[in-house]
Parts: sequence; C-alpha cells; structure tokens
Amino acid sequence: MCSRSACGRVAVATLTYVYAEQSAALGPLATYAEPHAYDLCDSHAESLSAPRGWQVIRLAQDPSALRPTADDLLALADAVREAARPRLVHESSGQGVEIGRRGHLRVLRSTDG
Repeated sequence: MCSRSACGRVAVATLTYVYAEQSAALGPLATYAEPHAYDLCDSHAESLSAPRGWQVIRLAQDPSALRPTADDLLALADAVREAARPRLVHESSGQGVEIGRRGHLRVLRSTDG
C-alpha cells in the first residue's frame, strides 16, 4: 500500500532519501522494508517533488518485471508443497510424525509400534 496518508492504492515504486547527498531515489518496489524508504502508488510516484536543492533520481522500471515470472510461480508452488509435507518432529526424541497442523497446534502420529 502507498505510504502517503489517506491513500489506499497499491504501491508500485519505492522512494529512498539519501540525506548526506541531498538526493531522493525513486525506483522499483523494494522487496523488504528499510528505514527512510517509502512505497508510493503510481500517482504519488509521478507527482513526486523533493526539497529545493535536492536531486531526484528516477530509475526506469521494466514493465515486464512487475508481473510474476514462471520462476516466482514455481518457487511459490514449491513453498506450498514443502509447508504441506509431514515432518518428523524431534527425530531424536521419537515423539512422532506430524500429520496435521492448525495454527500453532500440531497433530502427531506416534512412531512407537
């Protein structure tokens, strides 16, 4: 979501200030949060202005990079499969095999004969 107050639009770019160089960089949406970085919607990114004397650096975004790639979808599918796979819990203690989960609770099948 856009970092501007009262704006509920989807963020498409990240604004980062570099105070030491009196510059602001506007580029592709960041994948993780950083201090002094603000996510902006398309409208606010286009109308961005910086303080007098500051330089604004606009990094062009590749439109094809905004869509999920086949690699992204495969990684997501692998993560879902991994999360659904039963896991041996505390293998050395012989507590059991996880066969289900609901929130933080686990259902274990005993490994004792």
